[in-house]
Amino acid sequence: MGEVDATRSAQRAVMADLRIPEVPGFARRSAPNPPKAAGKALRDRVPRSSHDALVLPPGRPDAVRAVEESNLGRVPHLTPIRVGRMAATPFAFLRGSAGLMAHDLMGTPVTGVGAQLCGDAHAANFGLYGDARGSLVIDLNDFDETVFGPWEWDLKRLATSLVLAGRAAGADEDVCRQGAYDTVGAYRRTMRLLAGLPALDAWNAIADEELVSHTDARDLLGTLERVSQKARNNTSARFAAKSTEDTGDGGRRFVEALPVLSRVPDAEAAAVAAGLGGYLDTVSEDRVPLLARYAIHDVAFRVVGTGSVGTRSYVVLLLDHRGEPLVLQVKEARPSALAPFLPAVGFDVPEAAHEGRRVVLGQKRMQVVSDILLGWAEVDGRPFQVRQFRNRKGSVDPAALAADQVDDYGRMTGALLARAHAHSADPRLLAGYCGKSAELDEAVASFAVTYADRTEADHAELVRAVKAGRIAAELGI
Repeated sequence: MGEVDATRSAQRAVMADLRIPEVPGFARRSAPNPPKAAGKALRDRVPRSSHDALVLPPGRPDAVRAVEESNLGRVPHLTPIRVGRMAATPFAFLRGSAGLMAHDLMGTPVTGVGAQLCGDAHAANFGLYGDARGSLVIDLNDFDETVFGPWEWDLKRLATSLVLAGRAAGADEDVCRQGAYDTVGAYRRTMRLLAGLPALDAWNAIADEELVSHTDARDLLGTLERVSQKARNNTSARFAAKSTEDTGDGGRRFVEALPVLSRVPDAEAAAVAAGLGGYLDTVSEDRVPLLARYAIHDVAFRVVGTGSVGTRSYVVLLLDHRGEPLVLQVKEARPSALAPFLPAVGFDVPEAAHEGRRVVLGQKRMQVVSDILLGWAEVDGRPFQVRQFRNRKGSVDPAALAADQVDDYGRMTGALLARAHAHSADPRLLAGYCGKSAELDEAVASFAVTYADRTEADHAELVRAVKAGRIAAELGI
């Protein structure tokens, strides 16, 4: 026995000498300052109650100038449509003014903790879409402005949007404020849940069938089911059936539906098609054989969104050997509207090698499941993102919710935002800062009401300018 013990002692000594070194890119085996404790320590420098503050930075552009500046570089004849959509309601104005809100957020407290931001995390930018096998998932679904920055900016934009959506739906002020309050509370509680899970479980947490119960959003069940049924039919095949015609030679082509869908000159269509050659180098290699089974048949221009109106956006019709369609969207990727304002709060923004790549990688960093055909391309020297069009997409209109659904929707979107942020920020750090009390919920809800009032004033200014002819707008499109 003595010899055996001696042998084991010698083996342990050898193993101690051969300890595996720390490897860059992986966590340290023992952190000197645990993330949760570091998060709690941030409260001394940035009290959670301070997030109720709104101090507008000097030099703030008025609403009309802000809209005009954001229209620069867009297709000129489409900008009146964008202005008209923004003038419809204060909520619509918020949807189109991510840059103006980022300017205003420069004057608000930040902890310095960064996360991959949606950049435009308002309540209408969440929705359903299909995964690789056709099942529906719900998550953030618009990433034009995505960038690495302060997590608080996404949360405050989302909370503000709940107030404005509630007002648009006719809910009273208590309900609107409660919607913002519950949004932040769900974000905080979800971050605490994720912080306590094994890392891999946290990464894939909150399966869609568990989302409603996790956020106590049962009043939304009927609405979500109706949206889901509609989303299941929202496919490339259905869009192609309505928007294309037979060419008589086994092919199909788009039919104009002005001003939303329009044909383009042959040279422009050829440039878009050529750009898809480079796109093939950006999708996962295992998807290239799938795309090789489709032929490109037609290209058209399609107006999209509110904030995106005026950007160059194409739909490309592909057909397989049976004539079954797949429609890709090739959408211009402009620099994030948040980028100019991030250095002021301590976040450097490196120049993007390709704006489409920025959008695609930001989307993949935030979603649990992403479109399997995401990629990027270049058309006539401009960067574009590429994705499936009508991939069983569906969305809840937050401005049309019943009053008793506003807080439910806030809780659901708050939980989804926390899950998205936890892919790039350590949930233990954020959970340590956010804590167990409702102090952060109260503060951000107060901010949201204040900024919603500010947005309503900006919207009223835009409406006056439209009526006075100071800025062109096409209403109702």
